[in-house]
Amino acid sequence: MSDKPDQTQARRGFLKKAVAGGSVIPFAPTWALGATATVGIAAVASEAGASTAVPMVGYVSLSQDEAAFVETLVTVMCPADEFTPNGVDCGLATYIDRQLAGDFGRGAKRYARGPWIQGRPQQGYQLPLTPEQYFKAGLAAANEACVAKHGKPFDQVTPAQASAFLDDLGASKVAGATPPLGPWFNELVYPLFAQACFADPIYGGNVGKVFWKMVGYPGLPATHTVDMVQFRGKPYPGSKDPKSIADFS
Repeated sequence: MSDKPDQTQARRGFLKKAVAGGSVIPFAPTWALGATATVGIAAVASEAGASTAVPMVGYVSLSQDEAAFVETLVTVMCPADEFTPNGVDCGLATYIDRQLAGDFGRGAKRYARGPWIQGRPQQGYQLPLTPEQYFKAGLAAANEACVAKHGKPFDQVTPAQASAFLDDLGASKVAGATPPLGPWFNELVYPLFAQACFADPIYGGNVGKVFWKMVGYPGLPATHTVDMVQFRGKPYPGSKDPKSIADFS
């Protein structure tokens, strides 16, 4: 029996959430840290910082195993259909890799001196990890959880199993991992996926402006005040050929 109907339904859910939450600021996990948890996270930070994995060819940050996980993830969340190619061909893995390798991933201008104590949710990120380290630590923990459940790493399970596993991550049903995988998926991985879909193609994702075309976004420049009135509720002709930053360089 084909997995395609289930994949398509899941993809619609992922992309609807992405469109609705496109303006959400990423990377603000609200972990409840006690003294014991802080020690555990410090150990994760040390291991993540000491990683010597060589990035996979074509990627700047992701190793071969990490790239396999991310490519599987974006393909499950965005399988090929009549609207877009699969997530890898749309450049979503490339976008995530570039973000992790850049200022965002390095935590540029982010306060990183501690102390690492329990904070309130509105205080945001409270861990001694850069976003890149946090992403990789969570990825390793998620892969271990997948192996524990299915006997295989994430990139080797069936599409249906992979989709169900991501649903469990989002619902915080994968317990006992360090770092906790619910906040990791919902507050770091998912926002990166949404950004990869709808960011300007110069950043690696949204290849061919495919997601802009899918939702009818005309791209840049954002001077469409009159058009919003004139074409309200109607297709905008310019959305068939959206303009990116590269078109004006």
